[in-house]
Amino acid sequence: MKDLGKTIAKYRKEHKLNQSQLAKELENYDIYVKQNSISAWELGTATPNARQFLALCEILEIYDIYTDFIGQSPLNPFRNLNETGMNKVLEYIRDLESTGNYKPADIIPIHVIQERKVFYNTVSAGTGSFLDSDEYEMISSPDIPEAATFGVYVDGDSMEPRYHNKDLIWIEQTACLDDGEIGIFYLDGNAYVKKFQNNRLGTYLISLNKKYDPIPVTENSSFKIFGRVLS
Repeated sequence: MKDLGKTIAKYRKEHKLNQSQLAKELENYDIYVKQNSISAWELGTATPNARQFLALCEILEIYDIYTDFIGQSPLNPFRNLNETGMNKVLEYIRDLESTGNYKPADIIPIHVIQERKVFYNTVSAGTGSFLDSDEYEMISSPDIPEAATFGVYVDGDSMEPRYHNKDLIWIEQTACLDDGEIGIFYLDGNAYVKKFQNNRLGTYLISLNKKYDPIPVTENSSFKIFGRVLS
């Protein structure tokens, strides 16, 4: 392994920077050190941390870190070539580049296809109907939220204008919701999609459509949270 401090000093001098100037350059990376820190690194009495080291390499244009600080890299394709051989390789690379036939392919984002159950029974946004059916279809789409557990169709207009009759909504199954979140709920034999109110004013299932009154959840209610609406 090569002497780290001597290598830093070598490249610093090649870039015609004194130690104070190099310390100033490091400030562009939000690294604030004194000239004596640079001196300590070069003398080997102290070592830069990883962040400082990588910033030094960028400032001093040290691109082959393995070769410059450790030794000949076993992955270096030029390791067994002299200068003439390396120049021939570089010339061939330039020839390949000039044809335009060997450019890296554009990276096309891959949309992950999700597959989830969608229940045939609707979850009412009006009077409510209990989501209790083994009848469902599997739907595959890149538009399904990753956190979704299942989907269900809305029935009614009480969640308009956000959700409309027959809209497909995706649900993340959970037994807990925060005040103000929209979810689907079981309440006294029916299933609802509503906004959850749970604060000092009490616990209610709230419709976004103002023509529907809040539905109270009391101590005597049979109540369960099915999940959080994601879309």
